[in-house]
Amino acid sequence: MSEVSLGFILETMSVPIGQILPSRKIPIEVTGSRKFKQIRASIEEIGLIEPLSITPKQKKSEHHLLLDGHVRLIVLKDLGYTEVSCLVAKDDETYTYNSRINRLSTIQEHFMIRRAIERGVSKERLARALSIDISHMKKKIALLDGICPEATDLLKDRQFSANISCVIRKMKPTRQVECVELMVSADNVTVAYAEALLVATPTEMLVEGKKPEKLHGVTQEQMLRMEREMASLQGQYKMVEQTYGQDMLNLVLARGYLVKLLENKLVIKHLKQRQPEVLEQFQNIIETTSLEGTGQFAQPSP
Repeated sequence: MSEVSLGFILETMSVPIGQILPSRKIPIEVTGSRKFKQIRASIEEIGLIEPLSITPKQKKSEHHLLLDGHVRLIVLKDLGYTEVSCLVAKDDETYTYNSRINRLSTIQEHFMIRRAIERGVSKERLARALSIDISHMKKKIALLDGICPEATDLLKDRQFSANISCVIRKMKPTRQVECVELMVSADNVTVAYAEALLVATPTEMLVEGKKPEKLHGVTQEQMLRMEREMASLQGQYKMVEQTYGQDMLNLVLARGYLVKLLENKLVIKHLKQRQPEVLEQFQNIIETTSLEGTGQFAQPSP
């Protein structure tokens, strides 16, 4: 079995800020955002927790190119830092990092907070640094308490409210996974949706074995109907999941065939004269499976 190579040197190194060059321009309005102010307050209060990611030193200029941490670099410069802790990549392929790095997920933030607490930073100090209420800080710290590893893995790249955990942990592990799968597949990881799923959860799938209080404006009859419909939806989701790959392949092949077919002017002329409704449907299939339509399929080469 071949070994997996690490993308970064494990140990951090201290680099003069003047030797770090940003790889992209940060919009000026970012400096006025709430997130920027939180990062600034955090660094002022407890210092830099997560090191910057940089390329190896360039031979000609003796500078490093910044891969991740542009906002942190701006803050550090504003605060008068002269050196900063960095992780050095083993290659200088900036495209890979810049195109893959996303905003910090909720679970990543949770681990960073726990790491700061392990280093001796108090909850109150962290709350001040992140400009949030101490009660909300406690929820962030206890984010994964009572959440099964499978559900955690499904949410690891997502941003969501810490209050969702308070809802999900009331369910047993199997139900947690089912509900998180539904939220992720619907791209609706919200407290309201989680509460609706909780209400529709059978009693035997709840940790305490009792139904939650009914939602405001929802009758007992509606709650029972939601439970039945949710069970049906879960079954349908599993069926779709099993055939999704083959269905997508068939759709791509069908679209490719229709694109080639409608490149023939005689075919278009015939369909316009004899079967205009069929031509309209063919065009709809091509448009709705294009890059602009769903974001999943690329336009054919011109």
